[in-house]
Amino acid sequence: MGLDNPLHIAFLVVILLLVFGAKRLPEIGRSLGSGMREFKDSISGEAKQQPPALNEGPPATPAQPPAQQQAQQAPAEPTHQA
Repeated sequence: MGLDNPLHIAFLVVILLLVFGAKRLPEIGRSLGSGMREFKDSISGEAKQQPPALNEGPPATPAQPPAQQQAQQAPAEPTHQA
């Protein structure tokens, strides 16, 4: 009843071709393979080294809204009372 019969596998391939088309099948296979590879790496605890450009420098600070930037750049003038 499983996929042990070559006719079952051929039937499954034909159905996949009809549903997804010949152009999408390699794309689906690549994404499925990379997903399985990432899952295996996360399970085994192996981490790929990130490129050095990503590890350089301090972490970026979030951008402030324009109103806060203007308030910080232009301090209020002191008022003098006579």
